[in-house]
Amino acid sequence: MTDHPESASHGSSQAPPTEWNGRATNRLQWVLALAGAGCVALGIELAVDGAWTSGIAPLLMSVIGCLAAGLLILFGTLAFVHVAVRVDGDSLEVRCGHAGLPRRRILLSHVTGAEFVPRINPREWGGWGYRWRPEQGTAVVVRKGEGMALRLGDGRTFTVTVDDAETAVRFIRQRLHLPSSGKRPRD
Repeated sequence: MTDHPESASHGSSQAPPTEWNGRATNRLQWVLALAGAGCVALGIELAVDGAWTSGIAPLLMSVIGCLAAGLLILFGTLAFVHVAVRVDGDSLEVRCGHAGLPRRRILLSHVTGAEFVPRINPREWGGWGYRWRPEQGTAVVVRKGEGMALRLGDGRTFTVTVDDAETAVRFIRQRLHLPSSGKRPRD
């Protein structure tokens, strides 16, 4: 993560930063990923050493069910183990998981406001992951804790959990030439 001073003094040799990077991680997701890997292993075990005495249809359904459930759990959880946020001169980019998918890019020209949210709870959004709620907007929630909420020009809101979100909000406001305001409490 990059540390950004609030304001650079005139005559300073330190140029203002050109981008901000942050991330948030949820280690609990690894436990869920292990459960998914266990389902995949069970499906493989059933396929290799399954008792064929009850017929092929029940065995085939068990194998396919275990493999499908395991892969869904495994890849669904690994996609949201962490989130990386990058804000540069003209956009905010959010990448999830190790593959960087799903990915969302928002042009700063579409942002009308940015606010620090000191406490985001996954229960408010229906769990971890990429979420949409009609009354709240869209969010990428990988853990409980601080984050930021962006108001977009179309009236929607985009929220993301990220460490040092207060610095990110300050950086976005400087880029958009918005006045800095107090924290928005959200409980």
